[in-house]
Amino acid sequence: MNVINKQHLINEEIREKEVRLIDSDGSQLGIVATKEALKLAEQKQLDLVLIAPQAKPPVCKIMDYGKFAYEQQKKEKEAKKKQKVINIKEMRITPNIDEHDLNVKAKNTEKFLKDGDKVKVTVKFRGREAEHSHLGEEVLRRFFEKVSEVGVIEKEPKLEGKSMIMILSPKKQ
Repeated sequence: MNVINKQHLINEEIREKEVRLIDSDGSQLGIVATKEALKLAEQKQLDLVLIAPQAKPPVCKIMDYGKFAYEQQKKEKEAKKKQKVINIKEMRITPNIDEHDLNVKAKNTEKFLKDGDKVKVTVKFRGREAEHSHLGEEVLRRFFEKVSEVGVIEKEPKLEGKSMIMILSPKKQ
């Protein structure tokens, strides 16, 4: 027999002298010589799989390795399906943004938050605008009021260099 994937050693690849053997039905057969364990597995037309190489002595199980590998793949696929990937979208605004433009950006931000994404709202300061950072904070507060129904502030507005950043995340259902 050969190895389907290199996670487990099977059959002749096991180099240990003795192994703790578990039968195909789950019962323990005790500590057995590896050659004897291989013979038992061949008699049942199954594989000898090293499942715990770090144990003393290593633990082997008699099983159908092809079926086992297939089940593992299915479990990994299911786990991947249930994962939710969270993206961080960015919304850039200026400290002197017009009310209508702010509404449009707030509406887009609401869509992102409803989709489960986080939104990084950035106020860019140009030239001497950075001296009036309180204006940027005001704009961010107004912006948050418009999206407060679907989002919460994860990170408060903070001045970082020539920009002020606030991170919004979706509200929990």
